[in-house]
Amino acid sequence: MSDGVKEITGQETLRQVYDQPAEMTTKKILDRLDDHCRRFIALSPFLTIASTSAAGTDCSPRGDEPGFVRVIDDHTLILPDRRGNNILDTLQNVLARPDVGLLFLVPGLNETLRVNGKARLVTDPDLLQSLAIKGKIVPSSAMEIAVEQVYFHCGRAILRADLWNADKKASRDDFPLLGTVLADQIKGVDAEATNKRLEVAYTTNLY
Repeated sequence: MSDGVKEITGQETLRQVYDQPAEMTTKKILDRLDDHCRRFIALSPFLTIASTSAAGTDCSPRGDEPGFVRVIDDHTLILPDRRGNNILDTLQNVLARPDVGLLFLVPGLNETLRVNGKARLVTDPDLLQSLAIKGKIVPSSAMEIAVEQVYFHCGRAILRADLWNADKKASRDDFPLLGTVLADQIKGVDAEATNKRLEVAYTTNLY
């Protein structure tokens, strides 16, 4: 950090910069999933999940058909682990430290739903079978999340980003394909071949 930069180093200094939260803001934080939370999760096809351990912090995307996250009861969620890159950052973090934070999004809605809790990895065969895609593609594991905090976040971030405005979608020409990026980053990677392989994977082997 360069000399002369002012740094926030404690709670007291932080509150000198920011106002106290409004009463409604603190009262909206629940310790359970009510009907509105359940409905939002049922509509959501996408979330991000944050986790941490001594090895570092990770935030990963998860997506599937709306309602892919199952609400078991007011205090429990089940998140199936679909096929990914097998680096397993999130899963390894959960084994080391169970604390996770989830952010649910619903396309077209400006509000988001935040869920904080503790997770564990489960491999019960009956549970995993019930989470199978089209009854065939069974996840290798699932994450059972004990809900500790849940609340709706106002839509200002989505509105500022104008996230759902179709006219502001980036064109495929605005950014190179992933295979091209990887070829620039990793010596020996063939951009054209990798792009073709990814195209096949995206269209025929999504799960």
